[in-house]
Formats: sequence, structure tokens, C-alpha cells
Amino acid sequence: MEIAPGFPDTVPVRDSKTSDGPILLVTRSAWSAFLSGMRGR
Repeated sequence: MEIAPGFPDTVPVRDSKTSDGPILLVTRSAWSAFLSGMRGR
């Protein structure tokens, strides 16, 4: 998984193994919640 920096309101996420595949756009708050949930595992 990789993210693209430089977008103020969204975090673009894609599969690093399929760089020409779809991109998921999430809000910064949703991304923070995702990371917090992952840290708790």
C-alpha cells in the first residue's frame, strides 16, 4: 500500500503492487482513524 503526499483534504491510497489499478480517496480524519486502529493491533 502506498499513499500520495501533497493533498490537503484527502489521502490517496493504492496498491503498490498494482500501480495502474484503482485509487481509494479517504478523508484525513478517516485515514487517522484507520492508522489508530492498526496501531492498536
